[in-house]
This record gives sequence, structure tokens and C-alpha cells, in this order.
Amino acid sequence: MTTTVTHTTNHAWLMTNVRQTDGTRVDVSIANGRIAAIGPNLPREPGGAIEDGAGALLLPGFVEGHTHLDKTTWGMSWYRNEVGPKLTDRIENERRWRAQSGHDAGAQSLALARAFVQAGTTRLRTHVDIDTDAGLRHLEGVLATRDTLRDVLDMQIVAFPQSGLLGRPGTDALLDRALSAGADVLGALDPALIDGDPVTSLDLTFELAQRHQKPIDIHLHEPGEIGAFTFGLLLDRVAALGMQGQVVVSHAFCLGALPERERDTLLARIADLCVALLTTAPPSTPVPPLKTCIDKGVTLFGGNDGIRDTWTPYGSPDMLERAMLIAMRYGLRRDDDLALAFDCVSTTAARACGFAQYGLQAGARADLVLLDADGLAHAIVARPPRKLVVANGRIVARHGAPATHRIGR
Repeated sequence: MTTTVTHTTNHAWLMTNVRQTDGTRVDVSIANGRIAAIGPNLPREPGGAIEDGAGALLLPGFVEGHTHLDKTTWGMSWYRNEVGPKLTDRIENERRWRAQSGHDAGAQSLALARAFVQAGTTRLRTHVDIDTDAGLRHLEGVLATRDTLRDVLDMQIVAFPQSGLLGRPGTDALLDRALSAGADVLGALDPALIDGDPVTSLDLTFELAQRHQKPIDIHLHEPGEIGAFTFGLLLDRVAALGMQGQVVVSHAFCLGALPERERDTLLARIADLCVALLTTAPPSTPVPPLKTCIDKGVTLFGGNDGIRDTWTPYGSPDMLERAMLIAMRYGLRRDDDLALAFDCVSTTAARACGFAQYGLQAGARADLVLLDADGLAHAIVARPPRKLVVANGRIVARHGAPATHRIGR
């Protein structure tokens, strides 16, 4: 007889008859939000509930390594995109629209974050605009979302200067306040092409990070030789300040456009200094080479970037879709290669962002996804509805819908 586990379960219970990606049938014992054991024929705790997995495929909760929850129009009326082609066009258009429309970063980030959880994401890093017009208003909204979902979603917030650090006086002071107010990571943007002074920009960024003892996640869209120059300056500071393992470079388009010899020399330094790379795998922009990065010991993980906002109509809170887009961008077709794409939104992403106690092993936080698929590659390509999503030991979604009318407090 099977006892249905409720969404509020936070004590001992047992998930039975699930398949690991190698085909092994196992049970999963869960206690107080953690995986107590994984293996065949596990004993039931006295009085503990049982959830029959019915042979479904078992995956760890997904990891979103780079998104912008504060910007989204998720669930709102369609935004008609008529923005110009330049990066600065998008920045100014977004600032103007958010101010004129009264866009509510709190309500919108909560709607999208709940959709992420419902689709199986249990760890998430979001960049939040710190703006001299809006002040910390967007951050305050996302901090409220993090608090609402704290029992089911492990969220990191990046204090992100969308207009750069130097162009708008007072941005550095706002970033300082944002890190004191609860932001976990310091963001930055194109020190050469946006700030126009990469040395000063990077010096100030690293000084702020050191002052608050926070890691850095920098957007680097700069192409080719310009991007390589900025990258070199950044790596110099990582080495000088002992910030190995504390810096992520998002996008890093230059690594997809450099000559092989120059690229590989830069990748060797990146690996040596334990700097991680984030890609959204855009279809029409150079991207860091996935397999070369893996071969050279460079951590490369994945994320969506913005989802349904003034920058783009695209994106989805389903990280299996992002894994598929990563696989398509890199020409991955074999089942074992598709597993590399899934690593970009699971184990590798958790390691790069510093999400602790992640994975399918005893002692890890019980973040689990069940779905009907023959194997991992099939799951990525077909992206079936989630039969069950468990976050921090709680069942939060069944059959593609929230387990209750609302996820979170």
C-alpha cells in the first residue's frame, strides 16, 4: 500500500521504485530535507510515508546558473519588442519601460521563480539590476521573493550594474549598499566597451568584492581581442588577490572567436585560476568551446539569461530545454554527449555557483525530479512533464502542476 506524501512533509519518508540514469532501480530515503540513503529495497521508517515512483527516471533538482528574475514579463501581457540593435539601445529601452510601466520586480520575480520550481529547478542564480534611477527597488523585490521561497529554492542574488560601473556616478555606492543588504555576489559589465576604462572598472569591482568578501560574476560580451585583453586584466587581479574559485565570467564571447593558439593560452590561465565560465549557448554568437574547456579543466556551465523581458521574447524556466539548446548549439547528438549538456544545468552549475550539498547521494539536500523517459538523453530531448518535484525534502509539484495552489510561503 502506498501512502501519498504531502507537500509539507519534512520528516522521514521513502520514495520507492525509481530508475537512475544507468537504469538501476533504487529507493530514496528522505529525512528532514536530506537524502538519508539511496539503494535497492530500503527499509521504511516506522510511521514514515511511502511515495511509489512507478519506475520513473530520477534526476537531481536542476540548477539555473544565470537569469534575470527582476526583469521578466512572465505571465503579463505580451511585450511588443521594437528595440534598436545595440546593447546600449536595450539597456536604455529597458530602463525607460520599467520606469514608465511601474514594472514590479517583486511580483514578477516571484511568478517566474515559482515556474522554475514547478519545472524542477531547486537552485538558482539571478542577476538583479542596481540602478541609479531605481536605486535598490529591484533588489528589494527579489529579496522578498527569495524569502518567500526560501524553503524550496536556494537562490543566489547578484548585484548587477546593468549600465556599467563608471558611467553613472553613485553606482559603486549603490552596489556597496546592495551587498550589505543581502546580495550574495557582485556583478559587473564589459569594463572596456561599456565603462571605457577596464583598469579602473576592474580595480573598483575587485575592491568592492574584497571589502564585502563576496565572489564576482561579470558579464563579458566584449568580442575577440578586446575581450581577451579585458580577460587578461581580470585574471591578473584574480591571481594577485587570491580569488581563485570565486569568479565567474558570463558569456565570454571572445573565447569563441579567438585564434586557437591564443584561445588555448587564455583557457590554460582560466583553468589554473579556477575561473568558471557561463554560457547561455546563443545560436548566433560565438561561444566558449565546450569540449575544449572540459579537456583543459575549465568549468563551463549553463543558464537562460533573461526570460520574456524587454531584451528577448525567448526563454523558459525549464532547464531541460536549456540543456537541449546547449546540446544543439554545440552539435551534441550522442547520448553520452547529451549528458554533458545536462551537467551544465546540474552538477557543474552547482559547483560553479557554490551551491552546497547538491546531488544524488546520502547527505545531499533532497532536491529530486521524477519524469517518464527512457533515459537522460530522452528526457532532454522530449522534456516530459515532471511527475514529481521534490525540493528540500518537500513535494512541491506533481504532473507538471504545483502540489498546492501556490509554491512557497
